[in-house]
Amino acid sequence: QVQLVESGGGLVQAGGSLRLSCAASGSTFSITSMGWYRQAPGKQRDLVAFITSGGSTVYADSVKGRFTISRDNAKNTVYLQMSDLKPEDTAVYFCNALYISGSDQQMGSWGQGTQVTVSS
Repeated sequence: QVQLVESGGGLVQAGGSLRLSCAASGSTFSITSMGWYRQAPGKQRDLVAFITSGGSTVYADSVKGRFTISRDNAKNTVYLQMSDLKPEDTAVYFCNALYISGSDQQMGSWGQGTQVTVSS
């Protein structure tokens, strides 16, 4: 299994920056991709960005050019650098990891979430 712990959320003014971190532990060798999702009150959880073990990245259109996802394989940590933040970026941000279980099945793990609030 893979466990995830996020950090780095907080309150920031519009136009500001924040960096989120997500540290993985457990069976980290089996992780195939890691990513960030966000969920605003009353809305569904949506993909923000993800990065594969090979370094390929995908971003939601709403964050392209403003957010950057990266990973440090040695530290089993994925980062989300968020710049030019907007009030509509306010949400709880969740880290996600996809990994292969011992029975060769694709599994997913979620972190506990970290709040990001952008004031106008």
